[in-house]
Amino acid sequence: MANHLAPAQREHFQTHGYLYPLDALSRDEAAGCLRRLEDIEHELGEDPQKYLKIKAHLAAPWLVELAMHPAILDAVESLIGPDILLFGSSLFAKHAHDPRFVSWHQDSAYYGLDPHQEVTAWLAFTDATRENGCMRVLPGSHLGSDFEHEETYDPQNLLARGQTIHGLDESQAQFMELRAGQFSLHHEKMAHGSFGNSTANRRVGLAFFYMPAHTVSTLGRRSALLVRGEDRYGHWDSDPLPRRVLDPECMAHLREIWARYQDPAIPQAARARG
Repeated sequence: MANHLAPAQREHFQTHGYLYPLDALSRDEAAGCLRRLEDIEHELGEDPQKYLKIKAHLAAPWLVELAMHPAILDAVESLIGPDILLFGSSLFAKHAHDPRFVSWHQDSAYYGLDPHQEVTAWLAFTDATRENGCMRVLPGSHLGSDFEHEETYDPQNLLARGQTIHGLDESQAQFMELRAGQFSLHHEKMAHGSFGNSTANRRVGLAFFYMPAHTVSTLGRRSALLVRGEDRYGHWDSDPLPRRVLDPECMAHLREIWARYQDPAIPQAARARG
């Protein structure tokens, strides 16, 4: 397919753990996604970011379609192969002059996946810049072991547990700036985070978490969604598909998973593995 990554792009991802910018949507299409998200916010009556975590795609059929966007899946296929499961998705939004941040963390410490081959696509609905708190990554940090995370539960931290890696050398951090409609890719062991938004405009993006179908859950049987190819392994139950926006069955499933992810009694996956 036309949007498969070039050899140099694949090598950059394998060596550094990230890749950007890649094109998926036009600016108008990204603006349309933002309007649909605002419709969800209106129907909920509060910030959708309180709900659209871990399995955000369950909130609406159009979000499932977005997770299956050919440009995104072509790029992901170049890295993990043709049989792709959507492990989850999360909304990350910062309001104008929003001090909230995302601390340095690794997804691998919490996802409970084996092997570590999950790839995250972060799709921008608005421009993502240094000033408004775009994602930053620490190149090459995916090549070592899982870091230990302190769970701070800081209310200003957009992560569920405020999980934080201390003591990193941030001098080599790369800011992944995107225009609306573009996406970035990063490896699940990549240390990443973001600052707050110091501008008068919102910064909104949606992260999709993809894994090869042979991936096993180390935290018991869970669910995922086949978005390309075949699942010949059967390690995962199938996510329910939303029949409409805020489908009650899907939202109940989403809330249950989000509550479990936030539960401090459930240890991070890295600790669970010993």
